[in-house]
Amino acid sequence: MNMTDVIFTWLMIPLCCTATAAAQPQRVPQLTNVFVSGTDGYHTYRIPALLVTPKGDLLAFCEGRKDSRSDTGDIDLLMKRSVDGGRTWSPPQIVWDDGPNTCGNPCPVVDQTTGVIWLPLTWNLGRDRESEIIRNTSKDTRRVFVTRSDDDGRTWAKPVEITAHTKRPDWGWYATGPGVGIQLERGPTKGRLLVPCDHSYRTPEGTTDCGSHVVYSDNHGQTWRLGGIIRPAVNECQVVELSDGTLLCNMRNSARSQTTRAIATSADGGMTWSAVRHDPVLVEPICQASLLRYPMPQGPGRLLFSNPAHAEPGQRRDMTVQMSEDEGRIWLSRRVLWPGPAAYSCLAVFPDGTIACLFEAGDQHPYERIVLTRFSLDWLTSH
Repeated sequence: MNMTDVIFTWLMIPLCCTATAAAQPQRVPQLTNVFVSGTDGYHTYRIPALLVTPKGDLLAFCEGRKDSRSDTGDIDLLMKRSVDGGRTWSPPQIVWDDGPNTCGNPCPVVDQTTGVIWLPLTWNLGRDRESEIIRNTSKDTRRVFVTRSDDDGRTWAKPVEITAHTKRPDWGWYATGPGVGIQLERGPTKGRLLVPCDHSYRTPEGTTDCGSHVVYSDNHGQTWRLGGIIRPAVNECQVVELSDGTLLCNMRNSARSQTTRAIATSADGGMTWSAVRHDPVLVEPICQASLLRYPMPQGPGRLLFSNPAHAEPGQRRDMTVQMSEDEGRIWLSRRVLWPGPAAYSCLAVFPDGTIACLFEAGDQHPYERIVLTRFSLDWLTSH
């Protein structure tokens, strides 16, 4: 299927859950282009994040890469707004442009008490490559910043650096999200703003590995601190709060021998984490994914998960959304949103329960466009 048109037509694909369903084509929700590589002065758009604002608008964040598809170089942090649920979008707004340097990894979180939208970000010199930063041979290093919006995302404050409080001195690479942060709703840490992150570090054996961690604020974003660390061989991550207050972290694994997502849990608001284990159902080609709690008034929570569910390493394709009705123990509902090349994604839920997924996709490679699709819970769960 060709992805040239701005507004996509209906796509007919079979469900892969059962042999009976496979014989009955199902309509995939309409896809809408949000960022198209090669337009508006940017070579490539990558690293999507999606947020429903306190007033109900939809914000789509991404990195606008000026000169190439590379993770380094002149990269700006961009945002578009939709006031009609993702059907149409504003022109791109620059949230942060630091000349030739790299500004990216959006991971927004809403403080439901104050209405402020916090946006943690990362920065590095545009000429410093990730491999150099990891080896600590770069001229500078990866730094952590945060900006805020007090007007539903229409304007953003100048980013403030928080590296000293959120990054250990011996770490090299660092990424906030990408995706979204959460605000805790239960227990003694109720109200805490929590942002999932990852980092690189040197092992005692002298090799380099990756880990996941969280940063948090207990004073409505005024200060940020480093929380618990998860190791080994994990990377970009997302966190949800379960109905009993336990936190579940779902992580990209960096062990090439594994083709499944890594998970860990925390019973103390993200300050310490369990040992890493793998979910055999959630396959991946080594890539970022999205995890989100579907709001429920009471009882065991529904979890939503999206990623390119293709188990062959390096084959980022088949953007798939799945749902668990028992807080991640079993994943039953599964639908393919795009059967072609696809990579990073971010989920959001509107106040009326409609689900949205913003993800990277294309015909020849996954980084041609960032697209949005909307669908209902009934569509996801019907068989």
